[in-house]
Amino acid sequence: MKKSQRHAAILDLIQRESVRTQEELLDHLKAMGFDTTQATVSRDIRDLKIVKAADGNGGYRYSAALSVSDGDFASKLNTIFTEAVYRVDCACNMVVLKTYAGMGSAAGAAVDAMHMDGVVGTLAGDDTMFIVARTPEAAQEITGQLSQLLK
Repeated sequence: MKKSQRHAAILDLIQRESVRTQEELLDHLKAMGFDTTQATVSRDIRDLKIVKAADGNGGYRYSAALSVSDGDFASKLNTIFTEAVYRVDCACNMVVLKTYAGMGSAAGAAVDAMHMDGVVGTLAGDDTMFIVARTPEAAQEITGQLSQLLK
């Protein structure tokens, strides 16, 4: 599997699961079919700018640093988006993104980090992501912007 797919899977995992160590992350990735090493996971954590954050239970877990002020991180999120999403469409004030299986949350993290104007909220599943826009016109604008990323 590609590096971008592994990165998307990592972002999805740390969003859904309480992953506390590199070993736990490596175990999850292997269970998902990624043949990878601890050294690769360590590089991925650095490349994705993943940090440890308080989990609210006295411990720490991995979390994505969603600041896109760093151009390199924004570029990685753009790559994850383009690798995960294969179709963008809209109806009324909703934008629907179809993703490859297991990539909905990763695409959602990428879209959320874009801080697009007119977005009221997002919801991501396994292979679909919904964006609720403030108006039908905003939904069309968002659809156009996201479609351009896929070209």
